[in-house]
Formats: sequence, C-alpha cells, structure tokens
Amino acid sequence: MAAALSSSVSCGSFVAAPTASLKKDAVTVGVAPLVAPAVGKSLSVCKSSLAGQALKSRAVAVSSSKTASRAVVKAEIGDSLEEFLAKATPDKGLARLLVCMGEALRTIAFKVRTASCSATSCVNTFGDEQLAVDVLADKLLFEALRFSHVCKYACSEEQPDLLDMGGPVEGGFSVAFDPLDGSSIVDTNFTVGTIFGVWPGDKLTGVTGRDQVASAMGVYGPRTTYIIAVNGFPGTHEFLLMDDGKWMHVKETTTIGEGKLYAPGNLRATFDNPEYEKLINHYVGEQYTLRYTGGMVPDVGQILIKEKGVFTNVTSPSTKAKLRLLFEVAPLGLLIENAGGYSSDGFISVLDKPITNTDVRTQVCYGSRKEVQRFEETLYGKSRLSASVSA
Repeated sequence: MAAALSSSVSCGSFVAAPTASLKKDAVTVGVAPLVAPAVGKSLSVCKSSLAGQALKSRAVAVSSSKTASRAVVKAEIGDSLEEFLAKATPDKGLARLLVCMGEALRTIAFKVRTASCSATSCVNTFGDEQLAVDVLADKLLFEALRFSHVCKYACSEEQPDLLDMGGPVEGGFSVAFDPLDGSSIVDTNFTVGTIFGVWPGDKLTGVTGRDQVASAMGVYGPRTTYIIAVNGFPGTHEFLLMDDGKWMHVKETTTIGEGKLYAPGNLRATFDNPEYEKLINHYVGEQYTLRYTGGMVPDVGQILIKEKGVFTNVTSPSTKAKLRLLFEVAPLGLLIENAGGYSSDGFISVLDKPITNTDVRTQVCYGSRKEVQRFEETLYGKSRLSASVSA
C-alpha cells in the first residue's frame, strides 16, 4: 500500500505518476482512496474532480443580492465536500483551495498511520523538535497550495518566512498552517492534526484572525476528519473521510453550550499564577470532567464535537506563551466562534488580536460564553462579556 502513495502532491492526486488537468472551475485528478484495513487490496485509483466528485453546476439561483441568496442556503448532512463548498461560498477559488488542502490532509493521515517516530530529523527555526512526519506534512501542504493556483503566499510553523506559491494577489489567498500539531505525541498514538487559516490577498501580518475567509483543521485519530469554518457562512462543519477516499459532511455545529468538560493546558503555570490555580480549582471543585491530551487539535476539537466544554492555556511569570496566534490560535478561534462559541486572550477575542509578525504568541481560552466570561473574570477581575450575560 505504501508504494501506491507518493510524497508529491497534485491537488486530488497523491499516487505515483498522477494525472491532472486544471479546468476553469474544477480540477480533474486521480485519487488514491483510503480503503478499510480489512480489505487486503492495494490502493486503487479512481477519477475525481476536485476531491472525489465533479463540482456540479448547482441549481442555486444567485439573485442580485448575493448575501440574501447565501443566507437561505443550508448545508445538508451527507453532502460531499464539493457540494458543501458550492453552498458555503460563491468564490470558486476558495473552494478549490479548501479541496486541495483536503487532498493533502488525506495523504498526511495515511503517512501518520504508517510513520516511524523513533527519531527526530531536524529542528525548525523556532527551535521546536520536528519528527520526520512533520517535515513530510509540511511539504505536502505547500505542494497542495502551489497546485491550487489560487494561493499567493504561504508559511508554516516549520517555515515561517512567506513563500510565494505562484497564485494571484487579486482574487487570491494567503495561508498559514501548523502542519502537524501534536507531533511529539505521534509515537504514543494520540490524536494529532493539521491547523490552517486562509486570508484574502497577500497579507499574513498586519491582519487579525477576523480577517480570515476560512479556517480548518484535519484530525488524524481513530477517524480522519476535516473541520471547516467559512467566514460569513453559519456554523462549523465536520467532514468524515470515507473508505472511498471522499469527504462526507457529517456534523454541523452552531451552538457551544454549557457543560462540565475541561482541557487545561500549561498547568505548570498554576505554580506562580494564583488566578489560574483558582480557575483550575473551580473546575475540580465543580466536578468537571478532565479531557486533555496535550494536543490542541483534539483538546479544542472536542468542544466542537461535544458542543460544550472549555480549553485554557495560560501564562505565568515563569512559563511564557507558546501558542502562536497566526498558525494555531486565530484559525482555531474562527472554528470556535463560527460554531457559536467564544475565545479570549484574557481581554479580547483572539480574532481581534493583531498579528504583527509570524511569531506572535498568546494565552487563550475557548469555550461557551459563560466559560470565557469566567476565564476573564477569574484571571483579571472583569470581563467584556459580563454586562450582557445573566447571572
């Protein structure tokens, strides 16, 4: 099976000697679908457009008011990725980019399952230890963005300097990504994932998370899923990778409610941050259920799937911020807020926090309105949300 996959990327094709033709509104490619482990056959190649099916010319009438026409369109459970994107955005370039990234996620999922994690291969420019699978994921994502033909610049945690992907500035996009969040726990077989944010044009600094047109994460666990938020389209949407290699819409999240489930990152900060210790003691005293792996993708993703819970990662005098706003915090912030949740750095939504350079780091809380209010009030004595939240 491994021989059937190549490390090179052609949007929708990760097989050896792929064939691809770029058309005006769709990319026709060869696909190596994932097959169930019980089927002891080699990966077969099937023809697809974009990511498994032809992007159909949908009979959704676009009136003179595009905003009004999009407002009545609703994604359906069971939709393919292409069908969803046709409803979620009128921008075929953005749809193409998200499909190309989905193809890269599919191959990364396969590589994660078959990766050897016995040794590290290199160290990135921030000094973080990289496993070999990190490097491969990074390469696959950059290649997918190049092949999309709509990405102008891209950067990653492993390569933070902006790289020209060859796409246009006008009508194009720039993408920042964490290729394999949680790579240090791959060897323990915990869930890991990819996080990315999409900004319009050619800027990834001097912007905020609220400027994103979309964000997403790939989740590589017992199931492989692709969770997408499109700015301006309601909800955050989960797609499941099926045995035939196609993505199917399986969940829409529009509300993050109350629920006693918590994922407390950087607990060592409680040593010299008494306010964070007080917050943790509240969770324990109120008998919250602890669900924490040390990977941001599963620890934040569970809020979207369970539609409840809180994630925190707090700093202290001795433990500085580690989470990067551009690559992790802002993209996840859009996923959470599009789903009806809230985010905070202690004072403001992380989507309103300026991205002045690619290495801006921050503390963060994601969760329901009341949980984020509690986070701000406990750490700083007041909350921007308290005025409009009933007791």
